[in-house]
Amino acid sequence: MAGFSLLLSRMLKLRMRIHIGSDHAGLDFKNELINHLVAQGHDVTDHGPYEYDALDDYPDFCIPCAEAVAKNPESLGIVLGGSGNGEQMAANKVKGVRAALVWSIETAKLAREHNNANVIAVGGRMHEADFVKQLIDTFIATPFSGDERHQRRINKISNYEITGDL
Repeated sequence: MAGFSLLLSRMLKLRMRIHIGSDHAGLDFKNELINHLVAQGHDVTDHGPYEYDALDDYPDFCIPCAEAVAKNPESLGIVLGGSGNGEQMAANKVKGVRAALVWSIETAKLAREHNNANVIAVGGRMHEADFVKQLIDTFIATPFSGDERHQRRINKISNYEITGDL
């Protein structure tokens, strides 16, 4: 828990542009997270949905969220759904996005440290609200390590995204 406290204190000094999108399964949770992030001083853009519709489709909200992150490399994104799986898949279709499905503090840290993930995907039905806030706070507070081996791997993914070749 001491490590989390250190990350939280470092994160409180950061003020980020955060984009967030969900589907109907993540709607109430999304609104709670927005309040949490705004209270910490982050600039949050909500990409929807704005009202409950059991028939909505997560790509309609998660792809615009991911596009906004890709257009502003200084920003981060959050995509939410029941499991986070489909939301992650949708976000990862956007060129320049590295969305990570996160389910533990360690995966939140590694997504940033090793993969320089710029979007976090979380299953709102998989975790309690306070734990998801910890996941997101950890994700925001953790910097990319910049290690050559991690950057090399990210470059290979980016190159494949552009050329289709490894």
